[in-house]
Amino acid sequence: MRVLFWSGTFRPFIGGAETLAAHLLPALNARGHEFLVVTSQGHTDLPAEDAWKGIPVRRFPFRQALAGTEVGRVAGVVRDVRALKKGFAPDLVHVNSVGLSVFFHLATAHVCPAPSLVTLNQFLPAEAAGRDTLQGESARRADWVACCSQAVLAGARELVPELASRSSVIYNGMAPPEPPPAPLPMQPPMLLCLGRLIHEKGFDLALSALVLLRKRSPSARLLIAGGGVVRPALEEQVRRLGVSAAVEFLGWVPPESVPALINRCTLMVVPSRWEEPFGFVALEAALMARPVVASRAGGLPEVVVHDRTGLLVEKEDAAALAAAVERLLARPEWAAEMGRAARSRALEAFSLERLVDSYDALYHGLTGGAADPFFSRGSQVGCP
Repeated sequence: MRVLFWSGTFRPFIGGAETLAAHLLPALNARGHEFLVVTSQGHTDLPAEDAWKGIPVRRFPFRQALAGTEVGRVAGVVRDVRALKKGFAPDLVHVNSVGLSVFFHLATAHVCPAPSLVTLNQFLPAEAAGRDTLQGESARRADWVACCSQAVLAGARELVPELASRSSVIYNGMAPPEPPPAPLPMQPPMLLCLGRLIHEKGFDLALSALVLLRKRSPSARLLIAGGGVVRPALEEQVRRLGVSAAVEFLGWVPPESVPALINRCTLMVVPSRWEEPFGFVALEAALMARPVVASRAGGLPEVVVHDRTGLLVEKEDAAALAAAVERLLARPEWAAEMGRAARSRALEAFSLERLVDSYDALYHGLTGGAADPFFSRGSQVGCP
């Protein structure tokens, strides 16, 4: 079928929604679904018309139009989107997360009407309970809402109760990387924080925990991979704490290099201070048989099973982070067993095949295809 895939941002940008799309679209395309990606040009000089892995991509100046004061520019973008929809004539519109750009989808929803699916890769904000917000309207108008975790689903249903009968969880999934997991290095212990360098990720807490940890494990080191606005503050914190010799900033790491990076490490630390919708980095660590020490926040407890595939601690608690890491380092065999359990669970519960099967079934169910078990088996899809 022909699917208009609406994503606020798309490759080369990287985040939860973009990572989902990168794994999902090629696999569904191989099953015969024809995609056209509609996304924002963002703040770069990316071409308006492009292709990614053989899938056409059309970029529009959504943010620029909405940020300006010229009504005519907004009308022009609406006109261009209307023409694109008429030309493509989708059988289904799949909105991959809801942001400002969805205004232009809602404004042209009457053009070539088609069933709509919304994937929530983030928590709906409290204001979505109102009927005059883009997030709330996107969810209410959708024929189905798929959430990346039980936590996101519960939040969405609380804010928009009418979603109870047309929403579900479809967990994110990934194929196992090419390099096999290497043994956990213990001499020296190597910790990894991976992601955008923003306040919400809590990497400053990992640095504070490292100071405490090195009192018991003085050879412990921390790698910080990613780019973002708080890097200067983190570098200053490293100098202030006197751990410059134990911390390395790697900068942005391309997705294809992440598995090899994780293989260098003993465990992953995910000290988020915000409610993570899912936690892709925890899944990436699990696939490389690494235990994860993470905050008990949002969807992370659905990816990291406490005392089985990793350890969970309360948010904003550097001492608890340090103690959890120390527990794993003090028992290398237990840490290795946790890593193996994490990989085994990830291969089953968060497999790419499960993800693709779920969306494939949902696509056919929403477009009135062959009888489909998706809706009859309830509103929960994914691992328990």
